[in-house]
Amino acid sequence: MKRTISFMTGKGSVNHNSRKFHAKNTDPERSCLNVEYCNENVKDVYHELFDEALTRYNEKQTRSDRRIDDYYEKIRSGKQEKPFHEIIVQIGDKDNMGAKTEDGQLAAKVLDEYMQGFRQRNPTLRVFAAYLHMDEATPHLHIDFIPYTTGSKRGLDTRVSLKQALSALGFKGGTRRETELNQWVAYEKEQLAAVMLEHGIEWEKKGTHEKHLSVLDFEKKERAKEVAELEARKVELQEENATFQEINEDLHEQLLQVDDEIRSLQEDLQESRQEAEKAQKQADKYQKRMNELAPMVKNMEKLAADFSADPEQTLPEAAVMESAKSYREKKAKPLVKKIVQVMRSVYSAYLDISNKFTKLQAAYNRERSGNERLTSRLEEVLEENRELRIVAVDFGRIKAVVGSEQVNAVINRAKQQEQIEGEQKRAARRKHNREAR
Repeated sequence: MKRTISFMTGKGSVNHNSRKFHAKNTDPERSCLNVEYCNENVKDVYHELFDEALTRYNEKQTRSDRRIDDYYEKIRSGKQEKPFHEIIVQIGDKDNMGAKTEDGQLAAKVLDEYMQGFRQRNPTLRVFAAYLHMDEATPHLHIDFIPYTTGSKRGLDTRVSLKQALSALGFKGGTRRETELNQWVAYEKEQLAAVMLEHGIEWEKKGTHEKHLSVLDFEKKERAKEVAELEARKVELQEENATFQEINEDLHEQLLQVDDEIRSLQEDLQESRQEAEKAQKQADKYQKRMNELAPMVKNMEKLAADFSADPEQTLPEAAVMESAKSYREKKAKPLVKKIVQVMRSVYSAYLDISNKFTKLQAAYNRERSGNERLTSRLEEVLEENRELRIVAVDFGRIKAVVGSEQVNAVINRAKQQEQIEGEQKRAARRKHNREAR
């Protein structure tokens, strides 16, 4: 027995697939024979896959307009990626594998076995809805999945990407006909063919000279192939465009961050200069006051000591009309005590002003040193800004001259090389740690 394999792209109508409503081509009486493998809400699966990566991405954003509130809505409303993909898998057709026939039952069994291994083979294609339909003319599978990649260096580190998801499975793009998607479809057909063969069904690979097709059917099939190729190419171009968009966004983000740092440094520098000027003015004020007090306090401490040591030697004797004892006790000693207090108070004020001046001078020196460091950093950041803008312009030139496909290939090779080198370094560290123990 020979049968064809059909691998088509579906529209992804989850409500139709789960039979929340019936189309004209379905038989509700046979819907009980359908098999539901899984039926998860696509938005819930988005939260499961991308919430942690979204949090990490948003935490790194310095601008609120760069944050992503709802990743599913961003993908759904964007033009780079589809929120999810659907494939429809069928063996034979209604004439040789009708759902009501024994061969149709055999087809259902083969498709069921194929489905059991689909998720294990394709870990980067997160299946959230899958059905085997037996209530239409021919048994067939609907498989809805979200393709995603991890470890991305641009945008979310875990993000939606059909091209990268298939690349992680080992399907590398080549010519226009040999895209990642085409290679993956061909591989999955081989997997289905292997299951078919176990049940005595050979894969009938029809070429371009199918005699049993009418001219109109043949032309329709050829147009369908062309549409499929164009659709695959569209997906590939969208992936490439997404890559360049992410690179451009990354460069733009770096430029914005540098601009923010420049503004912050300029503000800090201005504030530091104002503080330095304020400190200098205050220091000048205390310097002026110190200069005024300097002649007054010169030898003041010595005078205070002389007066306080033996006032009797300094003061004259009492007048004739007043006894010496009375003069010294009631007038001389209190006067000397007050003079000493005034002298010490003036000297203490002088020391206080002198200390404040010293502290202000140190503060001024610190601010001046900070100014020099900020000025130096500002010059470095301005130079980084100029270099980033040159890189952005040069990248645009390379893209225009070399072409998107070649640049994308170079970027992918560089990523792969970085991953290989990173793994080699980690392996070397692990080996070193084991030997050290």
